[in-house]
Amino acid sequence: MRVPLSWLREYVDLPTTETGRDVQAKLIEVGLEVETVEQLGAGLTGPLVVGKVLTIEELTEFKKPIRFCTVDVGQANGTGEPQEIVCGARNFAVGDKVVVVLPGAVLPGDFKIAARKTYGKTSHGMICSGDELGMGDDGSGGIIVLPPEHEVGTDAIELLELVDEVLDIAVTPDRGYALSMRGVARETATAYGLPLRDPALLDVPAPNSAGYPVKISDPRGCDRFTARTVTGLQPEARSPIWLKRRLQKAGMRPISLAVDISNYVMLELGQPLHAYDRSRIEGTIGVRRAEQGEKFTTLDGAKRVLDAEDLVITDDRGPIGLAGVMGGANTEIADHEEAAGTTDVVVEAAHFDAISIARTARRHKLPSEAAKRFERGVDPQAASAAAQRTVDLLVLLAGGTADAGVTEVIAPSAPRTISMPADHPDKVAGMDYGRETVVRRLQEVGCDVYGQDALTVTVPSWRPDLTEPNDLAEEVIRLEGYENLPSTLPKPPAGRGLTDRQRLHRRIGRALAGSGFVEAPNYPFIGEQVFDQLGLEPGDPKRRVVKLANPLSDEEPALRTTLLPGLLGALRRNEGRGSHDLALFETGLVFEPREEQRIAVRLPVDRRPTDEEIASLTEALPVQPRHAAVVLAGAREQAGWWGKGRPADWADAVEAARTLAAESGTELLVRQGQYGPWHPGRCAELAVVIDGAEQVIGYAGELHPRVVKALGLPARTCAMELDLDRLEDASAGVPQGPKISTFPVATQDVALVVDGNVPAADVEKVLREGAGELLESIRLFDVFTGEQIGAGKKSLAYALRFRAADRTLTVDEASAARDAAVALAAERTGAVLRGA
Repeated sequence: MRVPLSWLREYVDLPTTETGRDVQAKLIEVGLEVETVEQLGAGLTGPLVVGKVLTIEELTEFKKPIRFCTVDVGQANGTGEPQEIVCGARNFAVGDKVVVVLPGAVLPGDFKIAARKTYGKTSHGMICSGDELGMGDDGSGGIIVLPPEHEVGTDAIELLELVDEVLDIAVTPDRGYALSMRGVARETATAYGLPLRDPALLDVPAPNSAGYPVKISDPRGCDRFTARTVTGLQPEARSPIWLKRRLQKAGMRPISLAVDISNYVMLELGQPLHAYDRSRIEGTIGVRRAEQGEKFTTLDGAKRVLDAEDLVITDDRGPIGLAGVMGGANTEIADHEEAAGTTDVVVEAAHFDAISIARTARRHKLPSEAAKRFERGVDPQAASAAAQRTVDLLVLLAGGTADAGVTEVIAPSAPRTISMPADHPDKVAGMDYGRETVVRRLQEVGCDVYGQDALTVTVPSWRPDLTEPNDLAEEVIRLEGYENLPSTLPKPPAGRGLTDRQRLHRRIGRALAGSGFVEAPNYPFIGEQVFDQLGLEPGDPKRRVVKLANPLSDEEPALRTTLLPGLLGALRRNEGRGSHDLALFETGLVFEPREEQRIAVRLPVDRRPTDEEIASLTEALPVQPRHAAVVLAGAREQAGWWGKGRPADWADAVEAARTLAAESGTELLVRQGQYGPWHPGRCAELAVVIDGAEQVIGYAGELHPRVVKALGLPARTCAMELDLDRLEDASAGVPQGPKISTFPVATQDVALVVDGNVPAADVEKVLREGAGELLESIRLFDVFTGEQIGAGKKSLAYALRFRAADRTLTVDEASAARDAAVALAAERTGAVLRGA
């Protein structure tokens, strides 16, 4: 809403020293969003005067039409002689009154005017258009032609009200009343503590049976309809300058007198109106819902197919207006330049249902000024005053006669009241306003307030947004000043900090980052074709996905069941952009559909859902375990003066899994496996023991060459993914720091020969069990195969470290522990000491 300060002063006696910036600050204090203050006529200096065109000489020797004019500017040029001016505009004739800027003047934009030679003539000034003066489009298509009654030499700066300040207010949806001068003036009067001259306080005649006949078929869609008739309008009457200028400053283009008056009253009172050419109306005016598929041509010339929910205004022929949005072409007011101009009009001022108008405007893509106001809420009590104001202006400016008939159709309704404790605003704001302040502020808004401790508040008709006590509290708080609210830091109750689950996830992220991985979060959406690219079997559980009803992309309509597609996509993008040595990780949720599909209950919004309702909602959601995954490509260790470096391989992916297990305090079982995207000979199966049973929680290793090719990945790309939730389930809790013994370590090495198909992890497990409590650590440091060992055999060399917490071990104690470990390995795996 654009609000000229000069217009605002008509309703509020602001101090003469108050500038637009001052008013902006005051309005912001009471909650209006005044975005800018535009300085109209900034830098404009005269002489700028009214002139009369005396002669016009057509200069035809140029490519475009040029006119050499003499203009009478009175004594404004100091000589009284006609002013010679060259002009290219053609919308004026000899005898017309125009706006002339003389040498020495400065127009907006620091455009200095001086005499200059052009087109073989010397031009002493300019004949001005609206754009050149910063007025905007006045509909003339050229220079300004003034009414003939203005005297030559009159100061045009004052006549055209070129110097002003305009406040541009961003009106929020709940403040529809601020889309009018009346509403903004009320806020300004409240902010300054000054009285308001309400422009809606008019003497309106009572309705009678002589008014134009109106029939309302849908009182819910239209609860008030006022119709007034004005006859004997002068078709040649034009909008006066003051009316045009106010419309222009408010951002609207002048069109014709009748239309300009209806727009002016809408800006003044906030009530949209429409004027119909009475000679084009046939029969009774009605309001009803449109018939499905009914056709109608609006004022913009567009033929529209109506919906059954559209509210239309009709006569005996059919629709003549799209209610609250736009009038129809079949009853349009004829322009004064047409052969048969409009002489009789019917003025309509109605109140329509906000939701219905909003839906109609959006359905037909017609965001009109009227619809913008109706959908935010218009004062229903203002309809009769707006109609009266329109009639008065038509009589004053167009020479019409107001018909005695007054039509007013009203659906009965009671004023809206709200009960509120007098101290409710105090509790909301956290400060003590007191009953007197609360009552005074609500009365300033326009409410009627009764009661002492418990208030009964009657809401004014222009505030449909006030529906509950919190709305009233907001009015008190904003008028008392948001800046006066105390700043109190909240005091949260002492808690237990992060949960064990949260701490584990943070430790895992820090551990992977410390190992050289970079976190790369991805969107949880995938396309089902990625499962073929990953080489998953047709019946693989990961192929069962949850599909979205409204996906962001049709190519990725499902929720992920694995983290690898997103991570591998990130790796591919980075590799394509020149980063070849990559180690990425992600922890996040995957989504697994339940066996039994359920429809989620709709939770209430007026209360806290019950535990049963929340549980029912949870059961309808997919299972969402948290996974962790890493991907590697390129060099794992860079080459340099320290050495050759090495590429990332399957062992690095396995080591990442061991890192996660160590952070969770879980014993991870690593053995050879085979699954989907991993190379069958370079894939490790990751398992844990939960409640005495082994469960596979993931895989690690090098990706299959077919997967690498299908996804466009670097050669020998490696990956690991495991289920963090099940890793946590197998955890013994927060890992305990090791107890460091001060006694020396005893090291024993053993080399065991086993069958080639016996996993080294199984041998290690048995050795650890057989060695007992004295074993501090065990490490496989060599694997050997060859003729010396025998066909189908392999040699596994382990370094065993023994240490006691309370004494130095003897050689016999360390040897006994080693022998016990070897004996158990021989019993369970068939291992034989190498060389025995």
